[in-house]
Amino acid sequence: MPKKVMIVEDNELNLKLFTDLLAAHKYIVEGVKDGRLAMEQAKMFTPDLVIMDIQLPHISGLDLIEAMQKDASLSAIPILAVTAYAGKGDEDRIMAAGARGYLSKPVSVMKFLEAVRGILG
Repeated sequence: MPKKVMIVEDNELNLKLFTDLLAAHKYIVEGVKDGRLAMEQAKMFTPDLVIMDIQLPHISGLDLIEAMQKDASLSAIPILAVTAYAGKGDEDRIMAAGARGYLSKPVSVMKFLEAVRGILG
C-alpha cells in the first residue's frame, strides 16, 4: 500500500517540485498551500508523513507542528520540516516542537528523498 504524504507549502514551485518528485516515487501526495487549512486537511487525508514549510503566511509552520503534536488525532503523524530561513537555533526549536526531521532549502532531490524514506521506512 503506497504511503500518503501531505505537503504544507505556500510556494507554488516548491509544492509542484515536492509533489511531482514524491508521486514519481509512488507516494500518494496532497498539497496544502494555506497553513490555516493544514490541520483540517490532515484529519481528512490521514497522511503517513507531513512535510511542513516553516515560513508560511498567516500561521508559522512551527506553530502548526506544535498544534499537531497537541491534537490526539494528529500527534502520531511524523513531520519533516523544510525551511529556507535557517537561522541559529532554528533546527533545535523545530525539533523541540515535535518535527522528526529538518531540511533547509534549497534541498537536493537525493537529500529530500532520503529524509522522506528515513522517516517512512
